[in-house]
Amino acid sequence: MEKIAFLGLGRMGLPMARRLAAAGHPLTVWNRSPGRAGGLAGATEATTPVEAVRGADVVVTMLSTPAAVAEVADRFTTGLAPGALWIDMSSIGPRATAELRARLPYGVALVDAPVIGSVGPAATGDLVVFAGGEDADLDRAQPVLERLGRVRRCGGPGAGAALKVVVIGAIVASVTVVGEILAVADELGVPREQAREVLSAGPLAGVVARAHSTESDFPVRLAAKDLALAGGGPVLSAAREVLLADPSIAEQDLSAVVDALRRG
Repeated sequence: MEKIAFLGLGRMGLPMARRLAAAGHPLTVWNRSPGRAGGLAGATEATTPVEAVRGADVVVTMLSTPAAVAEVADRFTTGLAPGALWIDMSSIGPRATAELRARLPYGVALVDAPVIGSVGPAATGDLVVFAGGEDADLDRAQPVLERLGRVRRCGGPGAGAALKVVVIGAIVASVTVVGEILAVADELGVPREQAREVLSAGPLAGVVARAHSTESDFPVRLAAKDLALAGGGPVLSAAREVLLADPSIAEQDLSAVVDALRRG
């Protein structure tokens, strides 16, 4: 099996790396804060990004922001050997993905493969993976990505990153709207459970369920980051302002915005 380097053992990265280790891949991992590799049986923890990728056939990155990916890439791209495949699963948008591609060493391929799903699906391999890249590179990435979720091939380079921005923008903005409309229900004297029941019976059922999820772990600060990647449209910009208005919920799941709007 191909040797894999996995960089970024955060909320999502750790359970994803655990699945790759369980599949039998020789695995080297790195995280900005050391000591996160506990429980990754058979994995080797590197002390630097370049050490992690040395000799790797496939490199997977799962980092939080475009700036984080660019900073870590500066530290390991010189260590990538010709023939290596880099799969970036971070949510950084197509522009940042294109910038990464432009600085690839000779003979190194890049697949953009951000995901939809939270920590639970990451642990069970039930993420939705949006994959973009050249056909041959997607074929090579497929066995790795299939260990992590259901793979949807979106098209050429950057297509996966672009679709992720579209989908997550819709989800985050819609959850924010549900939070605000429930606050309106409170103001109008409509019992919240009644409003929720009726909304759940219509086309917003999935959004209402996500707005009240107790199992997801998608921090509000990252939701705001993803809206910023979508650009400056008035609706998405307004939703982002709402998410940033209450710093106390920054590390809580997106569903926290519902209660924050109610308090507001």
